[in-house]
Amino acid sequence: MRYILIALSGLLLCSASALANRQPENSRMGNTDVVVDMPPEVWTQGQNNQQSNCLQCCTYENRSYSEGAVVKAEGVLLQCGRDEKVMGTNPLIWKIIK
Repeated sequence: MRYILIALSGLLLCSASALANRQPENSRMGNTDVVVDMPPEVWTQGQNNQQSNCLQCCTYENRSYSEGAVVKAEGVLLQCGRDEKVMGTNPLIWKIIK
């Protein structure tokens, strides 16, 4: 019984390595089984925008603002302040002043 298990284990290892090293067919390119078309934005996303080092800040037009900062957006004054309802690593939000 022991020898049968050892023989089956050896066959399983050989067949698994043979599957891993299989050669591609002529109709396929490389070892790719599935090809998914991706829009170019997926590959460039985040490369042009530098990550902010600000752990607690508000963001407006890709700029980081600290607590208390005031920004005029479309005729409305916004102030960066704490969100009392949220507990987390970035609890600052834009609040409308006027």
